[in-house]
Amino acid sequence: MSLTLKIAGIYNLVWGVWVVLFPEHFFILTGMEIPSQLMIWQGMGMVIGVYGLGYWWAAQNPTVHWPIVMVGMLGKIFGPLGFIFNYLSGQVPFAFFYTLITNDFIWWIPFTLILLEAKRTGNMKLI
Repeated sequence: MSLTLKIAGIYNLVWGVWVVLFPEHFFILTGMEIPSQLMIWQGMGMVIGVYGLGYWWAAQNPTVHWPIVMVGMLGKIFGPLGFIFNYLSGQVPFAFFYTLITNDFIWWIPFTLILLEAKRTGNMKLI
C-alpha cells in the first residue's frame, strides 16, 4: 500500500509539474487544439501535483490516512464521468481520453484495495 501511494505521489507530482511548466505539450502530443485559456489547464496540473503530496504523506500509514486515498479515488471516478458527459455533448474530443488511463483507471484497483483494508482494520470511520 505504501509503495503504491508513493508511486502515485511521484506520478502526480511529475504530471502536475509537466502540465504547469509545459501546458501546450499534451495538446500537441494528442493533436488536439491548444486551448486559449491554458491557465485553467495549468490549474488542473497544480491540483494534480498537490494530490501527489497527499498520496506521499498518506503512504506513511495508508489505512490511517484513508481519507486522502478516498478523495483521490473520488476524483478518479468523477474525472472519467465528467469526460464521458463532455465527450457525449461534443465539448471535448476523444483524444482527451488518454489522460484517464494513467491519471485514473490504473489506480482504481490499488486504491480500492487500500480502502478495503482501511475498512477491514477498523480505521475507516467517518466521524
